[in-house]
Amino acid sequence: MKVSLPADFLWGAATAAYQVEGAVDVDGRLPSIWDDFCRVPGAIDNGDTGDVVCDHYRRWPEDLAIMKQLGLDAYRFSIAWPRVIPTGRGEVNPRGLDHYDRFVDALCEAGIRPFVTLYHWDLPSALQTTGGWPERDTAHAYAEYAAVVAARLGDRVRDWSTINEPLCAAWLGHLEGRFAPGVKDLTQAVRASHHLLLAHGLGVQAIRAHAARPANIGLVCNLSGIEAASDRDEDIAAAKRMDGHVNRWWLDPANGRGYPADMVEVYGVEPPVLGDDLDVIAAPTDYHGLNYYFRQIVEDDPTGPAPFARQVPVEGAGTTAMGWEIHGPGLADLIHRLHDDYGAQAIYITENGAAFDDKVAEDGSVQDHDRIAFFEEHLAAVASAAEAGAPVKGYFAWSLLDNFEWDNGLDKRFGLVRVDFETQLRTVKASGHFYSQLIAEHRTRS
Repeated sequence: MKVSLPADFLWGAATAAYQVEGAVDVDGRLPSIWDDFCRVPGAIDNGDTGDVVCDHYRRWPEDLAIMKQLGLDAYRFSIAWPRVIPTGRGEVNPRGLDHYDRFVDALCEAGIRPFVTLYHWDLPSALQTTGGWPERDTAHAYAEYAAVVAARLGDRVRDWSTINEPLCAAWLGHLEGRFAPGVKDLTQAVRASHHLLLAHGLGVQAIRAHAARPANIGLVCNLSGIEAASDRDEDIAAAKRMDGHVNRWWLDPANGRGYPADMVEVYGVEPPVLGDDLDVIAAPTDYHGLNYYFRQIVEDDPTGPAPFARQVPVEGAGTTAMGWEIHGPGLADLIHRLHDDYGAQAIYITENGAAFDDKVAEDGSVQDHDRIAFFEEHLAAVASAAEAGAPVKGYFAWSLLDNFEWDNGLDKRFGLVRVDFETQLRTVKASGHFYSQLIAEHRTRS
């Protein structure tokens, strides 16, 4: 496959702490809301947990060797807040910080650029007992945590994501109850959404104040193109509501437009804005982080939960093991939207990937050609957007490793590298070799 991308285009892969690290009670780490949620009967498929998963906390030297083998330019990973400040506020755990300090040193020595995500949903349990994200104090606790990490790592780390996918933390965690902490309350969800965005803005301030080198900072949102299932007025209106729920509720305030008035009316809940909150949320950033997995075709659902719209399947479309439609052009559409509608001057595809039912061949290999086809389609979309002038700066495949996929547990495999969760054997899949070759070819052409 040949894709035309800028010479300085960055090729990476991504993970998140709770999904790969394991070692949940090691070196002073205390529980997070995901440790707690995994103990709720029926919350996670098969009763799986993140207790061990890939054991990346201990086995990172082996995983770093794989990153070098693949030829990655960059690695996007998250810091586990409950390792660094186990109770959420107050005393810093030196063993937690030391771990990430060593890891960043090793990445830099290997010539792999660290992209640090400060929050990928593992809120310390102690903060949940005082109200969690629906409470304003949690945003300020996050800012204190961000300052600690930036002060320690910011002499080497340039690239930072403040919050990963606030939609999931707010809507899936507080409205639908499918993610930790498992709440189903629209008012609490709206409050959580505001404080997550406030945390983003406060985090931008903290990083800029405490990092020793100039920082490249972005908010990472999972976005979907939204289309109406029919030309009925009701479905067209439903598509607008879903777009507000999935996209505009996050992008508008982060880009200085405040909350969409139509969505405040749909929710019937005012976000708890105080003082200069909206200015803080709209603090200037350096890039937009775009996570893309699927578009949504929606129809009106007047008796359902907010936003009173539901996704419907696309007849004849290819799907992943998650049941998500495979639609590469949707990624190009979102890149153009960020550039054209929100003035994005730099865009990183911070996550893009697919789960499939990988089979291990008799020789131990994993010939995941469906995943290769997925990457080909989506990278072609990235290249088309770049050729049309969109400022796409890099691409991070989700995920480096098979891992704990939240409420889906361990069955859904997204990795470029297969992990046998019983033996911890790593096997680079055919898609990993494909990705490595793509990177090598790009360097040759550049």
